[in-house]
Parts: sequence; C-alpha cells; structure tokens
Amino acid sequence: MDFGKAENLDDVDFTLPDDHPDTEKLLKSLKKPKKQEVYVGCAKWGIKEWVGKFYPPKTKEKDFRKYYITQFNCIELNPTHYRIPKKEIINDWKSGVSKDFRFCPKFYQGISHFKRLKNCEEVTKVFYDSISNFGNNLGTCFLQLPPNYPPKNLQDLDNYLKSLPKKPEVCLELRHKGWFNDPKIGDELYAMLKKNKIGYVITDAAGRRDVIHMRLSTPTAFIRFVGNSLHPTDYTRVDEWVMRIKKWLKAGIHNVYFLMHMHDERYSPELCVYVINKLNKECGLKLTVPVLK
Repeated sequence: MDFGKAENLDDVDFTLPDDHPDTEKLLKSLKKPKKQEVYVGCAKWGIKEWVGKFYPPKTKEKDFRKYYITQFNCIELNPTHYRIPKKEIINDWKSGVSKDFRFCPKFYQGISHFKRLKNCEEVTKVFYDSISNFGNNLGTCFLQLPPNYPPKNLQDLDNYLKSLPKKPEVCLELRHKGWFNDPKIGDELYAMLKKNKIGYVITDAAGRRDVIHMRLSTPTAFIRFVGNSLHPTDYTRVDEWVMRIKKWLKAGIHNVYFLMHMHDERYSPELCVYVINKLNKECGLKLTVPVLK
C-alpha cells in the first residue's frame, strides 16, 4: 500500500487524535448490543514472503487461503476492486471458513474510479449480486474513492449512496485533501453519511495525518492501519488504538474492523499478532492469535 507513505518517520507526529465531538455524541446514543464483534485481518492472503514465517514451510500458493482462514477472522478483500468475481470464485474463497469469518469486499473500480459513481446502476447491481454469494460471511464493504475525487462531487456522492441497498453495511474512504481541510465541508459530508447510514473509514497512515478524522457515523468502526515495516512507532501507534477501541467497546460500539496494511506487506503478520494480543489483554477478548513459525 503506497498511500500515505512518509519519507522521514522522525518528522511525523503519530499521536492519535481525540474523538471528534460527533463521535462522542454517537457513542452516547448507542445501546450496547448483546454481542460486540471485533475483527482483525490483513489486506490479502497471497503474500509469498509469508511462507516459512507465517505459512508453514513449503506451503503452496494455492493453499495460502486455507491456512489464513484458520488464523484470522476477516480479510480486506481487494481483488473485488479489480474484477467482479463470479459465484464459483466466491464459493472457492469461502470454502472452509467458519461462520464467524467476514469478507470485506472493496467496491469494483468500474464504479468508484472509472464511472466515478455516475451512471453505474447496472454495474453496481452486478457487483451486489456477486458479493451476495458470500452469504452470512459477508462483512462490511468499503467504497474507496480516488485522490482526485473532490468535495465538489458531494451531490453525486449523495445520489449514489442513497441508491444503495441497506444491506450489506458500507463504509466510505475518501482521500482528496479537500474533504478534510474545511470544517464546513466536513460537516456537510458527515451529515450526508449519517442520513444514508454509511460508515466512515478511518485510515491511519504516516504521510496523511489529515485522514485520521476520528469521526464515526455508524456503530461500526472500520480502521485501515498502515504500518512501516515494524518501525518502533508501529507498536506505540497500535497501543493507542487498542486503548481507543477499548473505550469505544465500553461505550457500546457494535463492530470494529482493524485491517492491517504495510508498505511492505511481508511484515503484516507480526504486527497483527501484536494487535490481537493487546486487544485480548486490554479488552477481555478471545480472538485467535495467529501462529508465527
């Protein structure tokens, strides 16, 4: 993941911002559900460099998925961004997963990047028909818009989001700086997300501290964390996130997704182990801790 890469980590203030007042208001309005779900996973399972340190030695690429699903409870599914998968592919992906495993498919680029949310009713229907094959294993989907998608397109964004089915849940990730540097625009966007019951992805990346808006619009937190190859700050950043998630769980948040990214994905499993151990300890969870070889 190249987004948000910083040239000099020593110049970055990694302090996790306080919750936005809108988040505090949302949390106070929540009724704690009977069961709160916390999911931790990686962006992909097809990393050959994991063989011998996460995947058992000599694991073949075709078997990566089989091992991954025994160690994690979710996956950020990026392949759906590049091609809408056929039912047979999805059936293969979900083969053998537990009932609690969640796939978080990324919206197809033909919708988000090529058509830019306009005149894409048919391709959206095809995308939704495809991901429906995940059945009960379908988690929150996320719609990522390109860095050149500016606030002047707010009405197009609103028109598209309000046209979507109410299920599955969708979270939005924005990257254009204009969404974050004008409080009025931020307020208009947030009101639109609340109205349409769309979540707001929080991305924590070294080189784009503006996108850590800490503004929850639904009872689901969808966090995309971008690490820096196990730099010491990766661990202190995770520590802060764990305590924030602990606070949100206590307040009654329904779901938390913590999706691990690295500029060099070789190191994702190690930091995931650290995240899960900390969550289990601080939040009283019983998440499976991936085994490193």
